Amino acid sequence: MHNPWPLVPLGEILTQDEAYIDAPQPREYRKLSVKLYGRGVVLDTPADGASLRMQRHQIAKSGQVILSEIWGKKGAIGFVPPEGAGALCTSHFFLFNLRDDRTDPGYLGAVFTANYLQEQLDEQAKGTTGYAAVRPRNLLTCKIPLPPLDEQRRIVARIEQLAAKIADARFLRGTSSDQAEALFCSAVTNLNFKQSAWTTLRSTLLDKPGAVRSGPFGSQLHHEEFVQSGIPAIGTRDVQVNRFALSGGWYVTPEKFEQLRRYQVFPGDVLVTIVGASIGRFCVVPDTVPLAFTTKHVQALTLDLSLAEPQYVSCMLNFHQRCRKSIFSQCEGSAQPSLNATKVLRIALPVTSLTEQRRIIAYLDTLQAKVDALSKLQAETAAELDALLPSILDKAFRGEL
Repeated sequence: MHNPWPLVPLGEILTQDEAYIDAPQPREYRKLSVKLYGRGVVLDTPADGASLRMQRHQIAKSGQVILSEIWGKKGAIGFVPPEGAGALCTSHFFLFNLRDDRTDPGYLGAVFTANYLQEQLDEQAKGTTGYAAVRPRNLLTCKIPLPPLDEQRRIVARIEQLAAKIADARFLRGTSSDQAEALFCSAVTNLNFKQSAWTTLRSTLLDKPGAVRSGPFGSQLHHEEFVQSGIPAIGTRDVQVNRFALSGGWYVTPEKFEQLRRYQVFPGDVLVTIVGASIGRFCVVPDTVPLAFTTKHVQALTLDLSLAEPQYVSCMLNFHQRCRKSIFSQCEGSAQPSLNATKVLRIALPVTSLTEQRRIIAYLDTLQAKVDALSKLQAETAAELDALLPSILDKAFRGEL
């Protein structure tokens, strides 16, 4: 459809603010960060005026347009928010005042959000590929479709109405995702175990030395002994909830591994994180695991397979509320919580017959498959929602909203 609105250069609705200060005062100033691709303007780390070396600075006012000299070509342009009033801007940023007798700020804000100007700014950027600067004149020659002021306000109201609906849809999607996860936890917690079934994790372990293995400590493995490739070390990042995900990045040579072989993990071992924010995550080492060993923040447990199924133990410890309470009751420290082998073995766990454990695993696998299917659908919906607002803005600028 032909665009019914005239294309107007921004120089007709913006004027550059050329008021500079000679030198910042020796005090703390707010600073601004202009995000790429029209994602807005936010406060950045404050700066001490006494430490700044640049000669030309400006003081931003709320509602001004701010353009990044360096990243304008990538859509780094937006409005100074109210909390940005008084922020200090270096000479790498340019400020502009808006003629509100011709333009509704909300309409121009929609232009920025849609990243409508990136292609024009990118074409006009001068300099090398690595430093293609955008100057004020480049912005002021960019053109936008500009309907009458009343029509701009109608468009803004319509965009806000549709954006609110998208936000509601995102909230409901997030809520349903949380509810799906809560449903799985509830299903595990509501499994009906007799009181006599509750015991400790110790009772499920194989009765042999090394059934509990914490990884090597500083005296056994120094940071400089890690290499680019070789035998992988398992860290907390690799132990996800009910999922082993060896990401690599930390390796030792085969010769060093021979010194650390007692920390080797085997298929069917249950791993638990024992330090920090990720403490208390459990997973099972899969059959496909390569030769690997645990680091000091991960503990490996070898179960007596005649008493306990590893997947069952991992699932109970990750999701059953009574197990989770037992885990965190054993933790020491607040800033950096930790577990040791003795405390891990005291964690409460319901142990039933192997037949019943396998039945529970099959039931939970079926439920997890449904949760995964819902999560996949929600991820697809999220992508559709993310694409919806740009589509709405595109229609607005074509006069079709």
